[in-house]
Order: sequence, then C-alpha cells, then structure tokens
Amino acid sequence: MGAEAAKEFGSRNPLQPGFVNERVSSRVADAVDSEPHDPRQELEATELRILYRKEAEATRRVEARPGLWIAVAIYLLFSAMDLLLIPDVAAYTIEARFAVGLAALLTLEAQLRRGVGAEWLDVTCAAAIIFGYLGWLCPTILSAEKESVSYYMVFGTIFMMGANLFFTFRFKLSIVTSAIILFLLFIVNYFVPSTPTYKLVLAIFYISCFTFTSYVNWKLNEERYNVFLNALEAKIQHREATERGKALLRLSRTDPLTGLENRRAIDEKLRDYWSDWQKLGAGFAAILIDVDFFKKFNDCYGHQEGDRCLIHVANALSDLIKGYDGSIGRYGGEEFIVLARMDKKDQVADLAEAICRTVENLALTHELRRDGISIVTASVGAAFTRKQSGAKLEKIIHEADRALYLAKASGRNCARLFDPTDPQSSDESENLAALLKIAIGQDLVSLVYQPIQDVKSGRLEAVEALMRLKMLDGTLVPPSLFIPVAERTGAILELGRWAIRTVCTELLAGDHVRVVSVNVSPIQLKTPGFAASVATILGETGVTGNRLAFEITEGLEMEMHSDILRCISDLKLLGIKIWLDDFGTGFAGLSWLRLIDFDTVKIDRSFLHDCATPKGMAMLQDIIALVRNRGHKILVEGVETEQQMGLMREYRIDKVQGFHVGRPLPAANFQAKRAIQKRSFPVLKSA
Repeated sequence: MGAEAAKEFGSRNPLQPGFVNERVSSRVADAVDSEPHDPRQELEATELRILYRKEAEATRRVEARPGLWIAVAIYLLFSAMDLLLIPDVAAYTIEARFAVGLAALLTLEAQLRRGVGAEWLDVTCAAAIIFGYLGWLCPTILSAEKESVSYYMVFGTIFMMGANLFFTFRFKLSIVTSAIILFLLFIVNYFVPSTPTYKLVLAIFYISCFTFTSYVNWKLNEERYNVFLNALEAKIQHREATERGKALLRLSRTDPLTGLENRRAIDEKLRDYWSDWQKLGAGFAAILIDVDFFKKFNDCYGHQEGDRCLIHVANALSDLIKGYDGSIGRYGGEEFIVLARMDKKDQVADLAEAICRTVENLALTHELRRDGISIVTASVGAAFTRKQSGAKLEKIIHEADRALYLAKASGRNCARLFDPTDPQSSDESENLAALLKIAIGQDLVSLVYQPIQDVKSGRLEAVEALMRLKMLDGTLVPPSLFIPVAERTGAILELGRWAIRTVCTELLAGDHVRVVSVNVSPIQLKTPGFAASVATILGETGVTGNRLAFEITEGLEMEMHSDILRCISDLKLLGIKIWLDDFGTGFAGLSWLRLIDFDTVKIDRSFLHDCATPKGMAMLQDIIALVRNRGHKILVEGVETEQQMGLMREYRIDKVQGFHVGRPLPAANFQAKRAIQKRSFPVLKSA
C-alpha cells in the first residue's frame, strides 16, 4: 500500500457506519477465504490488514508487560538447572540471568512510561530473548562438564519456542528472533565436543524445532487475523443492528408528516419534565396549538395542501422553539404541543404570543374562513407548573386544553394562559363538569320560559326555554358559567336532548303555548344523528315539528360546516323553525342570512339599548332594514320599557322579548294561563 493510500486510510475510521457499509462489510468474508483480484479489493484487503495491525498493536501493548515478567520469572527459575548440570559455572549463569532479566524489565517499564509504540516493546522482548539466551550460553560453554553441556544445549530450543509461541510478535519479528537463536545453536553445536552423529541429530532437532514453531506461529497469526475479521464482521452486524434499532425507535417517535416528535415521544418527555419538576423544582410550560379552521382549509384546497400547510407551520414553530430550548411535537390532527422549561407567567405568555404571531406571519392563504381573516392562524392555550396540592401529570395538559378552548371561544388567532382564578378555566369548572354528569338524574337542571310577544296583536306568540342549574345545596349556577362547560365537555348533547323532550312534554303536548324556542349549540348540530334524535322525541311526545323553533347563535363557533348545513336542512324538513339568535354580535351573520332561510332573526339587545344616541338609532334602523330586505321575521330582544315597546311598534317589528313583556317563569305559569285563555275564547267570540 502506497503513502497516499495510507494517508487516505488514516483520515477515516473504518468502523464508521458509512465506511463499514460501503467498504468493509461486503469484503470481510472474502478477505478470510481469498486474495484480492482487483485494485478495489486489494485496497480493502490492505486497509483491513492495517486495521488488524492497529488492533493487534493495542493487544500486544497490553500483553507485553505480563508476558515479559512471566518469561523473566521462568528464565530465573531455570537457575536450578544450572546448579544441577553445570555447577562449576552456575554462579556466572545465574548472575547473567539476573542481569539480563533485570535490564529487560527496566527497559520495558521505561518504555511503557514514555508511551512508546508496541513495535518497540516487541523489539525489547525479542532482544530480551536473544540476550537471555546469550547470557546463559556464554558462561555455559565454559563449563568443564562437557557432556552435560552437550545435553544442556537442548534447552536452547526453549528460547526459539518463546520467540514463536510465547509472545505475540508479528510473524517477521518472530522468524528473525528464532532464526538468530537457531544460528547461535548451530555455532555452539559445532564447537561443543561431541560425536558427529550427536551433532547431526541435534542439528536436525534444531531445524525441526525451528520449522515446527515457525509454522505454528504462522498459523496462529493467520488464526488471529481470521478471528479479527470475524470479530469485525460481528461488530459491523451489531452496529448495523443497533443503527436499525435506533432508526426504528426514531421512526416510532417521529410524526411521519412533519418530522416532529409524535405524541408518544412528547408523552415521554412530559413525564421527564414532570419528574424534574417534582424532584428538582424545575418548572415548565405546556402549550397546545390548534390551527384555526383547518377542516375548512382541507375542504377548500385539498388534503395535499393541508399537509403542506401543517409542514410549514411545524417548521416555523420548530425554528421558534429552538430559541427557547424546548420540545415541539404533533399532538394529533392539526394540533401541536410545546414543552419548555420555564416557571414565570410572563415567560409563558410571551412564548404563547410568539407562537401565534409566528403562524400568522407565515401568511398562508385561507380564503374560506368567515371571520374577517384570510390567512392561516392558530389558537394557543398554555399552562405552567405551579405549587398545588394533589398535582398530577395529566393536569397540566388538561389546563392547557382548557386555555385553548377559551382562546377559540375568544375569537381564535390568540393565546390564552390558564388562570386558576378564572371561573371559565379554574377548578370550579371541573366541579361543574362533574355536576353536569349527574344533573338530569338528580333533578338539578330545570327549564324556565320567557314570553315572546307579537307586537301587532299583543298576544303571546311563543316562549323561549331557558335552562337553569342548581348545586346540590340548592345554589343556582348562572348559565354563563355552566353552558360553556357543558359545550366543552360534551354534556350539552344530553342536556340538549333533555331540554327538547321537556318542552314537548311540559308545554307543547298539552297545547299550553303555540311555539317554544330552544337554544341549540353548534356542537349539537355537528353531532351525527341529531336531527334523527329530534324526530324520535317528536314522535314519542306526539308534537308536530312546527311547534318547535331552534335558536342558533351567530358566532365564531358557527362555522359553515357542511354537516351543520345538512342538519339544519333535515330539521326544516321536520317542520322545525330555525331562528338566528343574537344577530349583529358575530362575524358570520350576513353569510348565514345568505345560506339559510331563517324563519326569524333575533336582533341582539345591545342595539336596542344603544338607541339613546343618534348613531345607535341609525345602526338599529340599518340592521332592521337589512333583515327585512332578506324577508325574515324580526324579533328584538331586551325590551324593558314602554318607550322601547313604542319604538318597536313604530319600526313595525314582528316580535319582541324582554322584561317589559315578561320575565322567565316555570312551566306551571304558562299551563294555567293557557287554560284560562281557552275558556275565555268562546265568550269573546259570542260577544
């Protein structure tokens, strides 16, 4: 291998994944069984040899010290043989043994301390073998015990075997060392007095010993290389298996669309954050992000564009969160979650607001929404750790979810921080959620009815059913508190069915009033089978659909959802009247007037109460003209004085509602009133 190839190899680590996969793994088995046949194979085989030498050098460096110490110990123990076979020169041989052994050990220890390479350590050990042999041989041949010396020479082969078998020298060094020992053996064999036959036999023995030990040494080196190759292949396979395992783990923790962490990974991090907060007091924030009107975006632009939208949002938020040393993941659908270590309210609020602005600044077109904004935005709900009794891991996510709900209810494209003192987000709402689950069974919920008067005739035209809730101790709960909780928890579905059934049985089935209006939540209209459940109630109570009116509140939650439009169409087929409630307070009123043929439009009380100013009066007139031009009947809420009632007559309003007409009353009041009216009708006719 040339200098350039060696330089190239030295700049790479052969155990790196790329090198292993491309150059080593496919050739390890070939290198064991065959020689290279082309330059690429030759280069790879040479690189493997170099790698083997590097690993072998490390092994030899570790084994050099114990190997030489053991060899010196055995060398010194042979002093007993000197005393037995050549006693006349034993003192000199023993001195030579100790001198050579001590010199070899001191030299090796000095080299190890200086950190010299394994090759120099091998040279030291090889020199120790050669000089150890000479240190023993020179005094031995001076002995007068010539016969003993001639036999004692056989032990010289031990040094030859030590060079080939005891130490793990490279093959060339072993051959050179054992060849020097063989050469010295031949010299001594020549000069030591003995018969020619003995010298011939001893020479053959020396050559046989040299050949045998050299062959064994060669096979051992080959076996060591094969073991290295097998071990390397095992390492490669283990590394590849480990990498595949890590890749699978990453895949199982990664959202395939956005590349963010998925819910599983975020849940694990959430547990880690929670554990650090519990043990170390390291606070953190949990922030939920929901892309506003994302279903409408999909419906308008298609799912592929919807995916691209989520990817853009994910990338932008990911870049933002890096500056806060936080984690972001996709929590499902169009919802993302952020975890960041912080425990100050202002920090959390700033991050939540920054998330809102980041999504807004993307300026992704979203033309189908009807809230005055034509780009993609996000609603954000945030919660952070705080000292509280009985805190649980799930609570912070639940609090962030409640804050997100308030952000949506506040108009979207905004951030809300969970506030434990806010009735809408505090633990009190949790108590209400639990109360709503048992409200119907425990008779904690009831209905009162507020009259709706026909302005022209002055008679009772209809009543509006208003829901009331009381605590177990009898304390009343304002609708402004429990209705949002019921919508958030889904309890509104069961409460809504109960309200429809109740008005049918209390007032309509007995023909106590002509029409009862019931407020219907958008959640109910979105629920599959809602119209069918209403039809079932009408059939069971024997009430016709034209006796019912459903009031739909104009607002942000009233998205132009295809399911809602289809449900409204089904309800109208049942004969149910559809009223638009609180017209003028939301953003979608004009669009709804265009899409749906409302029987009645209720103008919010705020417009009537603002009539004290010319500007307010003009606004009311404009709204009345707008609704009248669309052909809908008009009902004005909040009529509380005779002056306001006179104004309604002046503007030819169809129906009015307010304290001047009547306050909300239990069903019994209307049952008695209707009965009296029934008895008086014949008298009026006869008159």
